[in-house]
Amino acid sequence: MDNTGNFVELNKSGKLWAIGSIHSNLNSFNSIKKYIINNFNYNDKLIFLGNVIGLGDNSKETLSSVIDLRFKLMSKFKLKPDTIVFLRGAQEEMFSKLLQLQFAPNPTEIVDWIFEHGVNKIINSYGYYEDEVKNIASSGTIKISKWTAKLNKSLQMYPGHSEYFLNLKHAAYSHSKKILFVNRGVDITRPLSAQNDCFWWGYQNFSKIQEPYKTFLRIVRGYESKHLNHSEILHNNVVCTLFKQPLTNKNILCGIFTENGEILDLFENN
Repeated sequence: MDNTGNFVELNKSGKLWAIGSIHSNLNSFNSIKKYIINNFNYNDKLIFLGNVIGLGDNSKETLSSVIDLRFKLMSKFKLKPDTIVFLRGAQEEMFSKLLQLQFAPNPTEIVDWIFEHGVNKIINSYGYYEDEVKNIASSGTIKISKWTAKLNKSLQMYPGHSEYFLNLKHAAYSHSKKILFVNRGVDITRPLSAQNDCFWWGYQNFSKIQEPYKTFLRIVRGYESKHLNHSEILHNNVVCTLFKQPLTNKNILCGIFTENGEILDLFENN
């Protein structure tokens, strides 16, 4: 696998497993986890499509379970570390901004906005609360720096948590460049290197594209903010969406693909 900056090329791949947004649904993920452990093979690759955390009440526990799956697969098959890829979703992006809040030009505005979008659940799982963070955000750079240092230290108490946020990728694609994995979408008028935050915030009308993007015949994404009807999903030959609205839905969607973009299986937790 050739890793270059924010992108991962999946080399010498068997099956490509992709897991859609988990959103801290721990029990649902643990059901998926058992299936993957029992059916994953040596040459396979596993891509988490972002939003492992957030919205649900078990962000910390879910991330620990995800890291445990990585450890079990690596131990079982003696895998290289980059066989399992973690993409950045909106939830990871917002929490990462909180981890570096001292660098923000407008910390109070950022804190207000990210709490409106589910980050409060993440910090709660690490033992912090919204009122505390909002007070800190308006207290000046020195106090904010002390608080973010404390938050980062809290992450370090849990094996792999800090490393998870430091190693998130923007996208992954097969060696053939026929299949692309993203969190939410791309702007098809731009190259991958110029997408900026389209990967996790999406791009207008992305759900409706019907033509390949560059060489990619299939784009697999892990989140969609709109309610897609069954017909929209079935009749899109390019975009495969591994997520179902509403946000209260606790089912996790997964897919297995070939490096040429063929869908081998689509499944969800029991």
